[in-house]
Amino acid sequence: MTLYHGSNIKVNSPKLLKTQRSLDFGKGFYTTSDFEQARKWAERTARIRESGEGVVSCYEFPDSAFESLSVLRFEKADAAWLEYVTKNRRGNETVSDYDLVVGPVANDQTFPTILLYLDGYIDAQSAIRQLLPQKLKDQYTFKTEKSLSLLRFVEGRKI
Repeated sequence: MTLYHGSNIKVNSPKLLKTQRSLDFGKGFYTTSDFEQARKWAERTARIRESGEGVVSCYEFPDSAFESLSVLRFEKADAAWLEYVTKNRRGNETVSDYDLVVGPVANDQTFPTILLYLDGYIDAQSAIRQLLPQKLKDQYTFKTEKSLSLLRFVEGRKI
């Protein structure tokens, strides 16, 4: 399978960073199977950092690798996904044995709903009801060196 990572630089050798802001699936190396999503991430990162230019790094990840890894997979934005995302967004990431976490990404349209839930203005069921109609893209978060070692860099595309 082909996966993409959007940044302000080409990332030939992905690394697990020690410090990172609170993201959907916690600390890890984030990719997506959607090139357009990665392109948007690349543009945004270059703009925010005011450095470099947007680059989408492309990787191959063998489908057979899923069998050798501990994978947490969220098929849709449901109660389990919302709980996991909100824990990580609050900075309460729990230590897990997962090598890879796969599921929907909270995008610009979904984040306000998640904030309302985090701040206690709406309950989980209301948040999920508001999230379900969204066409959420996916994210593959590599959380261990074991999983990251299976990701093969193909090319970096300037955008």
